[in-house]
Formats: sequence, structure tokens, C-alpha cells
Amino acid sequence: MKLILLGAPGAGKGTVAKRLTAIDGSVQISTGDILRGAVKEGTELGKQAEAFMKAGDLVPDDLIMGIMEERLQEDDCKNGFLLDGFPRTIPQAEALKGLLTRINAQLDFVVNLDVPRDVILDRLTTRRTCVDCGAIYNVKSMPTKVEGVCDKCGGKVVQRDDETEEAISNRLDVYNAKTAPLVDFYGKEGMLLSVTATSSDLVVSTIQEKLGL
Repeated sequence: MKLILLGAPGAGKGTVAKRLTAIDGSVQISTGDILRGAVKEGTELGKQAEAFMKAGDLVPDDLIMGIMEERLQEDDCKNGFLLDGFPRTIPQAEALKGLLTRINAQLDFVVNLDVPRDVILDRLTTRRTCVDCGAIYNVKSMPTKVEGVCDKCGGKVVQRDDETEEAISNRLDVYNAKTAPLVDFYGKEGMLLSVTATSSDLVVSTIQEKLGL
């Protein structure tokens, strides 16, 4: 399968992507992952991106597209790929369209995970993360056995600075301003599948049904 997953922070893109890749061997690709990968490998584009990242600046679109072009042509993408959190803007979506044409790859469709704002706020403000191993918990649905201590490694489990109610509200406002217009963009392209994503089971089964898997 070749899909784009759209959705606000906390919509469950990562969870859905992991379950989908297990079905057919496609790979999950996020902008952060490919940037970190290119930097780690020391590619020419990776070195350029690293300079922007170290300065705390956004990596320019043309650089991201160059790294994305390299990544989508790697062997593990032959079984398919899920783009998680990319594209983020209309110009990136336009550039991606040109890139896919150039490398002769065709998207199946674009999945929009539609989750009410109050559900996302509740989901993210109750999330806790281990500072050592990165394990994720939820104080309501999946708490640690001992409060503040990771079940897996014994590390400290905390609320991330970007997951306070104020920070999440700000992230959702940014998403609505910059990324939500992609829903209209792909709707006009006739490629949009919008799913109410309060349950990852429902999202995965809807996508499987649409693809005939």
C-alpha cells in the first residue's frame, strides 16, 4: 500500500501506521525519521539539513523533497510506504505530487484521521513518556504499575513539555492553520478517505476494506 496519513497531533497516526505496516510489509516514513536518517548516514543532503536543525531552523522544502526522493527509492519501499506527518503544507503536497510522478510511484489514497479536539486534548494531556527508553503510558488507560516509574526499564516517567494543555492547544491551532487545508487539497484530487478515528481498529479495518486486503 502507498498511503499518506493526515491527522492532528494525537490523532493516532503512529499507531495506525504500525498496524498497517505489519499487514503488508510496507514501511512507515515520517519527515523526522528521514531527516535523522540522512544526518546519521552523513549524506550530502543530510549534512545540509543538519546545519538548519542545529540552528533550530525549519529545514527548507526543497531539501526535504531531495531527502524524500532518496528515501522513497530505497529497497524497503518496494512493498509500499505510509507517509506519516508529511506533507504538512500545500506547497509540499504539490512538490510530492511531482516527485511521485518522477519516480513512477502512485498513491492509493490519502487517509484523514478525524478526531474531535476534546478527545485529542484528553488523550495527550494524560499521556506520559519514559525519559530513558521512550515508552509511552496513559494515566487513564495504561498507567505504570508504580506511579512515575517505567514498567520496562525503571526510568522516570514524565509529562512532556509539549503535552500540557496549553502546548497542545497551540499545536492544534498551528495544525489547523497550516496542515488542515491538505484535507481540501486531496479531497479535490479525489484521493481522500476520511475516517472518524476514535478507534484505531476502525481506521485499520476501513483502510483494509478500501484496499481489498
